[in-house]
Amino acid sequence: MTARRRSNSIPLNMSRAHRLLELIQLLRNHRYAVPGATLADQLGISVRTLYRDIATLQAQGADIEGEPGLGYVLRPGFMLPPLMFSAEEIEAIVLGSRWVAERGDPRIAEAARQALSKIAAVLPSEVREDLETSALLVGPSSENAFDAVDVAAIRRAIRTERKITIGYRDSKGVVSARTIWPFAMGYFDHVRIVMAWCESRDDFRHFRADRIHTMAVEESRYPRRRQALLKAWRAVQQVQR
Repeated sequence: MTARRRSNSIPLNMSRAHRLLELIQLLRNHRYAVPGATLADQLGISVRTLYRDIATLQAQGADIEGEPGLGYVLRPGFMLPPLMFSAEEIEAIVLGSRWVAERGDPRIAEAARQALSKIAAVLPSEVREDLETSALLVGPSSENAFDAVDVAAIRRAIRTERKITIGYRDSKGVVSARTIWPFAMGYFDHVRIVMAWCESRDDFRHFRADRIHTMAVEESRYPRRRQALLKAWRAVQQVQR
């Protein structure tokens, strides 16, 4: 069987180890079974070679389910070291991590630095050098955001879908008590914005973290899933544009 057309994104001289990593990544990008012919075409290899590669990954512990004619799906939880990234992916990781380290609240800034160190530790030496010598820099912020409350606690409330009660001072200095359902947070140069459903307004509202002067995380979870709130909020934003 002749090799299929090679995708423009796959180098012609790809090593087999690199190809296996690309195959894992392709499978990760799909929640449902992907036909073997589609995978082979994207990798620029024959279907027969694809079947051998899948068998190799399965032997190494990858939980790939499927068979010829039905397609293949990768179950979550498998990581094939070492990590491999393209030059552009390395730049994106470094730039994003440096931005968070410079603009994030103290806990998430430190987490960004630690994450970058962990990624560097498992990269092949030649790729690690690209990460460590990246010339993409993040300029200092002209002013630092100041939050009167623990932003990390808000992030935890978002992850665990907990209501929070806040004392909030609006742009006119008027203070009000609100119970909100936080589902997302936006990070900007000088301010952090909490996106939430406000019980008193019965609608979506945006709250600047530097105007929240008191906060208590409630034991009760809010009644809608965070993903559903985020989807509904995005729909509203689309209509308002």
